[in-house]
This record gives sequence, C-alpha cells and structure tokens, in this order.
Amino acid sequence: MSEQAPLHTDRLRANSFGSAAARYDRHRPRYPAALITDLVDRQGITVLDVGAGTGIATAQLRDAGADVLAVEPDPLMAEVAAHKGLAVEVATFEDWEPRGRSFDLVVFAQSFHWVDPEPALRKVRALLAPGGRLALLWNRVVPVTPDRDELGRAYAGLLEDWQRPSTDIEGDDLDPLLAAAGLRGERRRYVEHPHYSGADWVAMVTTYSNVLRLPAADQDELRNRLTALIGPAGVAATNDALAVLCTAQVSTS
Repeated sequence: MSEQAPLHTDRLRANSFGSAAARYDRHRPRYPAALITDLVDRQGITVLDVGAGTGIATAQLRDAGADVLAVEPDPLMAEVAAHKGLAVEVATFEDWEPRGRSFDLVVFAQSFHWVDPEPALRKVRALLAPGGRLALLWNRVVPVTPDRDELGRAYAGLLEDWQRPSTDIEGDDLDPLLAAAGLRGERRRYVEHPHYSGADWVAMVTTYSNVLRLPAADQDELRNRLTALIGPAGVAATNDALAVLCTAQVSTS
C-alpha cells in the first residue's frame, strides 16, 4: 500500500473552504481564551496570522491587543475577514511577500497542515523579530455523546476517511522540522467541554474540507443522517486544543 500523500498537496481540498465561508465563520469554534492570553503577552505585539481563513483567530488576537496582519489564499474567506475590519492580504504563504516586515508572533491557526512544512518554517524563522515566537494552533473538537463510533455510522458509504486532520495531532513529528529551522517547540493543551445543539454540530462538521469535497447530494444526505442520529439531545464534546509555541534555539557554540 502506498503512503498517503501529505495533506498540503491536495489543493482541491485546501481550496474548498471558500464555498462555505459564511457558515465556516459562524460555526467554527473560537480558540480558548487562556490560549489567546498566552499568545498576546503584551499590548501592541505584531502578529502575522497565516492561512487566516475568515479571521477567527485574527479577530481574537486583535481584540486582546495585538496588531495583526492576516494572510489568506482564498479571496472569499479573506472577504469575510476584511468585513470584520481586519487587515488581510490575499496570497498563499509561499507566494506572500513580507517586504522587509518582521513580527513578534507568527500564527498558524488550524492551517499548518495546509503548507509544505520545511520551506514554511524556514520562511517563518526569517520573519521573526528578535525574541519572536511561532504558534501552531489546533482546535480538536471530538464528540463524546454520541461518540465517534456512533456518529461514524452516518458517514458510512459517503465518506470513509471522515476524521479531521487535526483530531489526532500531537506534534511529535514536528520536532526535527522545527530543529532544522532553528526553532524549539513547547506543547500546551487547553481543554474545554462544549455542548452543541444538533443543528450547530451538523453545521460545523459540514464545513470540514473532506465534506466540502463531496457531491452536493451526498452532503445533503450526510446532514440528514447526522440530524436524525443526534436528535434533540445534541452533542457533548471535548475540545482538547493544542498550541505548539516555538522560539528560536540559542546556539551553544
């Protein structure tokens, strides 16, 4: 069996989010407040939010007192962010030109798995101001009741690989990549226990890229199955949010 191709090489999937930009912004979870507080450690820090989507993390960082620039390749997603009054430049991170700018903090919020990690980390390292940090963030929302096996029945015959890319990320394979770029990462977890109505859960999970790539009829069928399976009790979930906070390694030579 051949090894699965890296997710960032699936550009059709990576570029699928614009078709659901408004729903994405409305239903995707915000990041835990404690995580945002740890990132914005002083007022006025300069932040680059890479792959910012509709500006969910960008807005949280701005509201905490940071000066944030968002970079987002999808113009429909970027338009939603711009309507929030956020500064957005439309480009892939690979093509984006820093034009001499540097940043106290570079953030990939739910987006690092969409870039080729080695060149991306090299570019980040060059962007960091002295003492600057890189933050790789993932919300990892997992259903508890009904559990994943129960909900998985709704996907049968429609989508076999339905788990989100970030659900099982722990970042252990990041260490050699970070070291090669002159960075060292510290993992922090922020656990929350949200509850979703059936309608809110269905709206959220149908903004995931693997679902957005399904034919419209299959998306409708999945919504109907999930709604019937969940019922009025909704979904009790856990968000085991992960932050990998990275700083420049200090040379001992």
